[in-house]
Amino acid sequence: MPIATPEVYNEMLDRAKAGRFAYPAINVTSTQTLNAALRGFADAESDGIVQISTGGAEFLGGQYSKDMVTGAVALAEFAHVLAEKYPVNVALHTDHCPKDKLDGYVRPLLAISRERVEAGRNPLFQSHMWDGSAETLADNLEIGRELLAQAVAAKIILEVEITPTGGEEDGVSHEINDELYTTVDDALRTAEALGLGEKGRYLLAASFGNVHGVYKPGNVVLRPELLKDLQEGVGAQHGKQSPFDFVFHGGSGSTEQEIATALDNGVVKMNLDTDTQYAFTRPVADHMLRNYDGVLKVDGEVGNKKAYDPRSWGKAAEQSMAARVVEACANLRSTGTKLK
Repeated sequence: MPIATPEVYNEMLDRAKAGRFAYPAINVTSTQTLNAALRGFADAESDGIVQISTGGAEFLGGQYSKDMVTGAVALAEFAHVLAEKYPVNVALHTDHCPKDKLDGYVRPLLAISRERVEAGRNPLFQSHMWDGSAETLADNLEIGRELLAQAVAAKIILEVEITPTGGEEDGVSHEINDELYTTVDDALRTAEALGLGEKGRYLLAASFGNVHGVYKPGNVVLRPELLKDLQEGVGAQHGKQSPFDFVFHGGSGSTEQEIATALDNGVVKMNLDTDTQYAFTRPVADHMLRNYDGVLKVDGEVGNKKAYDPRSWGKAAEQSMAARVVEACANLRSTGTKLK
């Protein structure tokens, strides 16, 4: 199946919300990790989301120029070709983009997709994220309004993060403290500024104690039941049941019960990066340690070409990461839910 059209992506999200499941959103930084994500979705018979962060896009652009737009476009174009060979629908998304990188990342990508749409084609990406969590909520929502209008013109869904997620990702960091919880007032202000669908569809990354990265038990206190308060508080004011499509950030290391509660309260997308990074790298480390004398030309020897051939360890890395994606689909209840 091809990369999801705007219509298919909307249907995916609608089905997830109605069925109380969510799609794993897997961060990728190479064609290898892209293949791993697609393979995992296919093995789980689940549609899914592949996403590229600013740092991932810069890496994809190559260390010579480190151009984020080039990196993101190159992998997206590759994904459009590659996804045809997989029996699932996949949406392309760009992850966290703070204010100082909008002009070098999201805005140019929106322009590219708008040009495609005006020429009668589908957008290159299906959604983009604006991370204004480091700004005041007023500034965050003002920029959100502007970007939402541009996204609508390009047939793209916008993701917004209205309050901080703890930890650090691609240079954006927040302390782990009591501010990591979105209030009903925050959600009401969001609904007032961005609407509840009439101004364009958006995904909402609300904070309920989320933290990027992995921490030992007890260091992070997640309160996914808070999402129900936000749904009910805004829904009562606007006469709309379960008005938000929520995103679960900092999903790596979460318990099954925390995930289940989040799904029951409107989460349709959960980001995974740290766990899939480890799943990809672990077999590579194992290969290098087990084949030390082969991957290196130790003591003047010639090494073993079969051991240092990137394909020898790359295949194991892809398989391991794909297995972690399958696990994520099971945790998010998306296994076997692919659109026919």
